[in-house]
Amino acid sequence: MSDHPVTVRFAPSPTGYLHIGNARPALFNALYALRHGGRFVLRLDDTDRERSEERFAEAILRDVAWLGITVDRLERQSGHAGAHRAAAEALKQSGRLYPAYETAEELDYRRKRQMAHGLPPIYDRAALKLTEADRARLEAEGRRPHWRFRLDETARLVRWTDLVRGEETVDIASLSDPVLIREDGTFLYTLPSVVDDIAFGITHIIRGDDHVTNTGVQIQLFEALGAAAPVFGHVNLLTTASGEGLSKRTGALSLGSLAEAGYEPMAVASLAVLLGTSAPIEPARDLAALAAMVDLSMVSRSPARFDPADLDGLNARLVHALPYEAVAERLAAMGISGGEAFWNTVRGNLVRVADAAGWWSIVTGPLPPSGPAAEDAPFLAEAERLLPSEPFGAETWKLWTEALKASTGRKGRALYMPLRRALTGLDHGPELAGLLPLIGRSSTKDRLAGQARPTSPSAPGS
Repeated sequence: MSDHPVTVRFAPSPTGYLHIGNARPALFNALYALRHGGRFVLRLDDTDRERSEERFAEAILRDVAWLGITVDRLERQSGHAGAHRAAAEALKQSGRLYPAYETAEELDYRRKRQMAHGLPPIYDRAALKLTEADRARLEAEGRRPHWRFRLDETARLVRWTDLVRGEETVDIASLSDPVLIREDGTFLYTLPSVVDDIAFGITHIIRGDDHVTNTGVQIQLFEALGAAAPVFGHVNLLTTASGEGLSKRTGALSLGSLAEAGYEPMAVASLAVLLGTSAPIEPARDLAALAAMVDLSMVSRSPARFDPADLDGLNARLVHALPYEAVAERLAAMGISGGEAFWNTVRGNLVRVADAAGWWSIVTGPLPPSGPAAEDAPFLAEAERLLPSEPFGAETWKLWTEALKASTGRKGRALYMPLRRALTGLDHGPELAGLLPLIGRSSTKDRLAGQARPTSPSAPGS
């Protein structure tokens, strides 16, 4: 397939919301396409009529766009049912798809007997021995067949060169002939997926390593349908910090909830991709930069553990580097009108852009009342007396604190901490040199007056 342009696909089922574990294969496919000038196909595998919902389909489209992935082709698997039926019929005609009538209970009983005799619990192909009369009798009893794909046991070892894992083999003799069509005539995942991969010209399939065994079956299915198999790559899975698998029921880690919580998409994308690789975990500014940081050869075989605390650190690093132009609209939407001066002052203290609202409320006040330490009240009164005249600018803080130092003899923490607490109500935060012009002289004076108390002229030097 090397003669064709690289075409990858991400094929989620719209049966739930995407989580950060789903983002990993989506992003690896998108990054591979970026690195190789290829195309990204988003295919909604919506053939499960009972569980697929339009709200989930819409959420998937929204989440993929939020991650910054450009979709070159959007498809819904349900729109290609005719091609799936035609492929099934061709496989029946060639003898590779055959009817079987065992119930789930009968199959379970057989597996247990095989295991009791030390045999592998794989399907014994008893259905291949049925005559036309046998099948007619079973159907007269009300049984309906499910349809199995007959694996080619003459090619016992299926081999491929995996983009991540290198040379891989699957022993077909260790597998049961997979069911491709249920008793009610609906398809399981495998056949529609392969048929669509052929139809859409998919050249590379990058997915979780829980699909390695499936690949042996799918390569045979591609060949049975007269097509060359794509190139496969299997990346390690993300797990929770405790080692449990992620699922669509892990609501707190859904991409929608992460976006709603104020995380930057590139923080989520960077962590989803770089975990479990040999690349350093650091935020990328965009997907092109991320594609340059990591490739499939850097992916480990061990599961990658996702800790939400790591996301906070990455997000903070991204936010600290964001220019005002990148956040101006979001700040305006929060009612923040401090402009670039405010953003540049507070961004180094934010984990998320939304955290800026808390600092804006501190700038605009009023602060909740809180009394100073007894020894600081005279100092704050002197600070009010020495407050410079307007306008307040970049040098105001330095001029003011130098005058206070000369007047009171205080320096270091004893000088700066009472001022910080009086002006912000906190003992940490952005540089007061930047905050002071934003707070303004009038509000600064009011805050100092609210903290200080009348004192004698000799008190400032005490």
